[in-house]
Amino acid sequence: MIAGRFRLVLRTSLGFAALGVGSSVAGAGVVALLLLLQGLPEDVDDRGWVLGVTAAGVVALALVVGTLWTAYLQRRTVVWFTIGRPPTADEAKRALRLPFDMAVVSGTLWLIGALALGILAGVLGSIGDAAGIALTIGLGGLTTVGLTYLAAEWVARPVMTMALDVLPPRGTLPVTVLTRLVVTWVLASGVPLIGVLLVTTPPDLGRHGNPTASLIVLSVTGLTTGAIGTALLSRAVAAPLHRLRIALDGIARGRTDVRVDVDDSSEIGMLQTSVNDLAAGLREQDRMRDLFGRHVGTDVARHALEYGASLSGDVREVTALFVDVVDSTALASRTPPQELVEKLNRFFASVVSAVDARGGLVNKFQGDAALCVFGAPTRLSDGPTMALAAARAIRDAVVSEGELDLGIGVATGQVFAGQLGASSRLEYTVIGDAVNEAARLTEHAKAAPSRVLASETTVKAALGGEREHWRLHGELHLRGRHRETRTWTT
Repeated sequence: MIAGRFRLVLRTSLGFAALGVGSSVAGAGVVALLLLLQGLPEDVDDRGWVLGVTAAGVVALALVVGTLWTAYLQRRTVVWFTIGRPPTADEAKRALRLPFDMAVVSGTLWLIGALALGILAGVLGSIGDAAGIALTIGLGGLTTVGLTYLAAEWVARPVMTMALDVLPPRGTLPVTVLTRLVVTWVLASGVPLIGVLLVTTPPDLGRHGNPTASLIVLSVTGLTTGAIGTALLSRAVAAPLHRLRIALDGIARGRTDVRVDVDDSSEIGMLQTSVNDLAAGLREQDRMRDLFGRHVGTDVARHALEYGASLSGDVREVTALFVDVVDSTALASRTPPQELVEKLNRFFASVVSAVDARGGLVNKFQGDAALCVFGAPTRLSDGPTMALAAARAIRDAVVSEGELDLGIGVATGQVFAGQLGASSRLEYTVIGDAVNEAARLTEHAKAAPSRVLASETTVKAALGGEREHWRLHGELHLRGRHRETRTWTT
């Protein structure tokens, strides 16, 4: 980790140094070659050495001043970038200005050089020499500034990534894709074409030497700077767009753990931020859907997402399974709360597992009891069969654990299944005689040897394979009902 950080810092620092020195030296060399091929300056006679020495001094001074100036601008950025800590808002703002600041440094030094050498050429020679030298140096400086800006954005990517984590691109942007396109056009077409015009049209500025050689140099320079500028533009625009496309493809396939590094302060950076916000929003939706599903059941959650939040439902035939712990009051009095909760959680885990495996819904937990529904909200072709099988599975699982005693009642009938409550607070529930009957059967099941009782309607509606597990228990008088209820047990 530390070694990787050191290599990144070293590579970035060396990149800035190479960029500053290399661009200035290369630009100065091309300018000197163009002036030589054009025969400028022409009227200085034997005093040309003065201009040459001055030019060399200006270049050397520019390198020293430029290096110190750039180091001064980067002094605060280097500290937090080197140790890897997040920058403050002010530090991030300065870091995002590095490419522009480096371009300003380069442009200022080239402007000073053009003015100094142009004035000196005018003093030693003629106005034509002054204009020709100043314009040639100015075009060389413009090219160098453009390349410095584009290359500095590339070199500063690691720094900008950390800065943009603190100050993501919002509102008015300091840099736009249009800015980069204009700079690239200037490098590839603007400066070389202006140079061609200066070489071929003004007699005093471009016809003292060999125009053919000057045009060749301008063409090669234009092709080189254009290729470099286009490559830097491609890296600044096409590469991030490629990463964004990969990220969006992942999101389209259902991945929500996607994150794109925000390393651009233009519209592309805004797009990167938007993609990250999109992925974060989808993760939050998945989290809410998961929590919602855990609280109300995945089938209810799917029903709510499909039909929305409305007080609606329908009447359908379902099988209700009610399960309750025996003598829970005495159990709570002699069991520490935390231990009791752990036992109930293990008990409910058996209930949920058995019901979910057979397509049912654990509609609600009621203290130490649970209401389970087969046939709502998802319709089942054999709800009674699944409910009876789930009752036996719950009984067997709880008995094998030996921690709690229970009673289970199962009944089938017409109920209302849907959203109940108020517009601001809804609950999916089932209401009907079958639910009440299942609850009353549970009271009697606590005293039955098998701990499970089912209504005759439920057993007769089940498939033959499941009916074989059940036998007639007898008729019971259920609280709140006028007629005896014929029951079965397993």
